[in-house]
Amino acid sequence: MHSPNSYIPRRVVITGIGAVTPVGNSAALTWEAMLAGKSGVSKITRFDPTGCTAQIAAEVKDFDPASPIATPLFPRGKSGEPVTAPLNLKDVKKLGRFTHLGMGAGLEAYIDSGLDAARELIDSERIGVGMGVGLGGLPEIVATHETWKTGGFRKVSPFFILQAAPNILAGQLALLLNFRGPNMSVASACATSGHAIGEGFRAVQRGDADVMVVGGSESVVTPIAVGSFAQMRALSTRNDAPEKASRPFDKDRDGFVLGEGSLAFVIEEREFAIKRGARIYAELLGYGATADAHHLSMLAPEAEGSRRAMNLALKESKVSAERVGYVSAHATSTPGGDTEEAAAIAAVFKGNKYLHVSASKSMTGHLLGAAGAMGAFTATLAIAKGMIPPTINLDNLDPACEALELNFTPNQAVKKDVEYSLVNSFGFGGTNASLVIGRA
Repeated sequence: MHSPNSYIPRRVVITGIGAVTPVGNSAALTWEAMLAGKSGVSKITRFDPTGCTAQIAAEVKDFDPASPIATPLFPRGKSGEPVTAPLNLKDVKKLGRFTHLGMGAGLEAYIDSGLDAARELIDSERIGVGMGVGLGGLPEIVATHETWKTGGFRKVSPFFILQAAPNILAGQLALLLNFRGPNMSVASACATSGHAIGEGFRAVQRGDADVMVVGGSESVVTPIAVGSFAQMRALSTRNDAPEKASRPFDKDRDGFVLGEGSLAFVIEEREFAIKRGARIYAELLGYGATADAHHLSMLAPEAEGSRRAMNLALKESKVSAERVGYVSAHATSTPGGDTEEAAAIAAVFKGNKYLHVSASKSMTGHLLGAAGAMGAFTATLAIAKGMIPPTINLDNLDPACEALELNFTPNQAVKKDVEYSLVNSFGFGGTNASLVIGRA
């Protein structure tokens, strides 16, 4: 086994971004909506929520995974089969919704990176995928169970396992784009895609791959998931005002809003990116992963494990806490979690009056396995575009948060020159991931 100091880690940059979210079916539309403070929360349409205390969610709207792309791609060379859409109609039927969304985001990130034009410069065995999924094909599991109950074994689809297994997204993306390097799917609850990005970062750092497509996807807006979270009293019941329901750090918050979506990034070894003339959004600088070992569904007191993850990411990045301009918080809009995380941020960044903090979940809801990637999206574009997206619905700051003297970026985007940002994602089981991103 190599010790952490037995090799010189390679530098890793972000060159492509893709997004399919409740506020937009592309990275550009998602970013535009977030800067405008647009909410993607509405009454649930994917099933009839009558009788449930929580009847709202942040659903992806009008997304077609078989929609043709503008220009065909040739990841197997000009003599190979061209790629013309994320999925063909036959594969749409074979695969689960989380794969549909993830293929859209993954293909957009690949197109955005310009990598297709440089495929002759890199062996396909040096390109990998790390797309995390938290709960997998839960809608398809529910539907198949109903089919079996009413129709018996002969009615069960032979494609069910492909619809449900979390790693199928990573496999299908590799199949579509001829990626023959490391292929993995992390599952660590709401820290899933934070870990997926971090582990992809590690793979490029240590030379296992030169390019990785990383991120996460989730689609579990189902009676079982919504019902279970509602029974835990974790969800907002502000059914009469869906767009106001997700309100991180606000004293009137009453729970999170379930969301769905996918975000993907192309990350690559810096020298290779420069050699091929890639447009670089930012550089990945540090990754911290910890466990609370405290409780399965609540943060440790003062978010002790989360604080250690932030400090580990900062230590690896060699960036002092005083130089970080933005924290993309995990902040779910739950009564306990937000204040604990805020206290941890205040402790790590004590004395940093330059810092802004904001919570994307105020607009997109909680994307579970894709939440960390959503945070990385805002943190990366804050650096690249010089804008901090707001925490909407922050009308009355929780007194416990107010006492910390942090700037939670209430309701309006802020123009700001950001050199370094930090991303938090935490999950059930007490698992934590933090990432530090910097200007390239």
